[in-house]
Amino acid sequence: MTAPGSNAPTNGFDPKWRSRLLTDGPERAAARAYLKGIGYDDEALAKPLIAVANTWIETMPCNFHLRALAAKVKEGIRQAGGTPMELNTIAISDGITMGLPGMRASLPSREVIADSIELVCDAHQFDAVVAISGCDKTIPGTVMALCRLNVPSVMLYGGSIMPGHFRGRQVTIQEVFEAVGAHAAGRITREELTELEDVASPGAGACGGQFTANTMAMAFEVLGISPAGFSMVPATAGRKADVALETGRLVLDVLHRNLRPTDIITKHSLENAIAAIAMSGGSTNGVLHLLAVAEELGVELSIDDFDRISRRTPLLCDLKPFGAYAAPDLYEAGGVPLVLKRLKQAGLLNSATVTVTGATAGELADQAAETPGQQVVRQLDDPLAPEGGLAILRGNIAPDGCVVKLAGHPRRLHTGPAKVFEREEDAMAAVTAGQIEPGDVVVIRNEGPAGGPGMREMLAVTAAISGAGLGEDVALITDGRFSGATHGFMVAHVAPEAVRGGPIAAVHTGDAITIDVAARRLVVALPDAEIAARVAAYAPPDRPDPGVALSKYARLVSSASRGAVTR
Repeated sequence: MTAPGSNAPTNGFDPKWRSRLLTDGPERAAARAYLKGIGYDDEALAKPLIAVANTWIETMPCNFHLRALAAKVKEGIRQAGGTPMELNTIAISDGITMGLPGMRASLPSREVIADSIELVCDAHQFDAVVAISGCDKTIPGTVMALCRLNVPSVMLYGGSIMPGHFRGRQVTIQEVFEAVGAHAAGRITREELTELEDVASPGAGACGGQFTANTMAMAFEVLGISPAGFSMVPATAGRKADVALETGRLVLDVLHRNLRPTDIITKHSLENAIAAIAMSGGSTNGVLHLLAVAEELGVELSIDDFDRISRRTPLLCDLKPFGAYAAPDLYEAGGVPLVLKRLKQAGLLNSATVTVTGATAGELADQAAETPGQQVVRQLDDPLAPEGGLAILRGNIAPDGCVVKLAGHPRRLHTGPAKVFEREEDAMAAVTAGQIEPGDVVVIRNEGPAGGPGMREMLAVTAAISGAGLGEDVALITDGRFSGATHGFMVAHVAPEAVRGGPIAAVHTGDAITIDVAARRLVVALPDAEIAARVAAYAPPDRPDPGVALSKYARLVSSASRGAVTR
């Protein structure tokens, strides 16, 4: 062990490869003095310094419990011979801010999370990082930071909430959002709505279906940056503390192996993650977040890769929002390793990709334990659908592409008159007032990354449409995005967005719009010259000043077709 104050050479890889610059030598006496004053002694400073990047916050259940997990991670780091230092960053609750102007902060928070972890870990020269995530944007935000830093790293997901129970059936927060629409349509009483809200979110953990949080947790476990078998352990399960302890130990092993995100996150491993999203019917937000991760490492990935992989991947996971089961049920069935197993059985897994555990993706698939008789992940000869849960469409409304969620509904073709709204609130008011009719195509624009700004999710609207009994008869398109809990014939991420000259700006109420999944087309029945003239004449409506942070984001953010990253 090298004592603080010395610069003794080491043989092979030095596990203090970065922090030695911070802690060693007489010229670093002041830095050591600061650290000694808060409890780090010479022995602690002689060890590798491991950042524990936490996203704990008290504003939501998703991340509420992460302080306790961080304590166990730090215990594991100490047991394995490292010195942990915890740091914190922000988090925004998608669900709590849903339908409000505050939802504009959600996607931009992903960039702030990545920026803040990058800044602290670079400034303090940490040798390795454990990032602990919980809600939708902290998961990709932490991984984006790990990509930028490219130091030995592990991401630990805080886990799913357990399902609630309402009148003899399992429920998640999805049922509450849909009940709002049902109440507005007079289909349930206020008392029934309150009874449901009292039980639907029974503790700590992220939303319990294959919504965005669990989608991204699965994707990053398949990708290899999260430990195999850890992600789907529910937030309040007794084993979660053991998982956190093991993660702390694991990061020292990853450090001694000098395994970096660039070794793990490749085109092949990203394709594995996309296939897992497709097979599980996961959130369309997975498109944004995996594109963003690829952008951080300079890996060539396009939205067309998602369509190519989804076309060949069967939908096997019977998970909410469209299916019967919640994330804890997937854990009991065999977890993410079981999905890896199915991908390998289908010949869809790039088996040689490496993971933080030291095993390859193929080896982890072979080691998967499947609970006898489980019904959550179907067999290959009994798929829910022959293709995966999403598709990429193009056309004269979306020349740069858009994403449609296919899981959970049979419709693949819809033509109907547009009903155009310039913001989410106007569409929501129309739904709750009974102004949307069967056959309509609801168009919501100016909700893209720059136009929102912030690209709000549309769960309040889509759930209200379903709750009003229109889910099988109405389609919706937007340059904004959807929650992972959204289901129905819904098209998001229309690019370019309206405020950047996208032809969605040309659509008028009454125009005929066709969504044709088989042809991968989204078109409005207008000649090109008319579209161009309308776009040239279009002026986005005035919006209140969004504030400094969102204004900066609007100026810097890229198109949704490139992951809505800032540069």
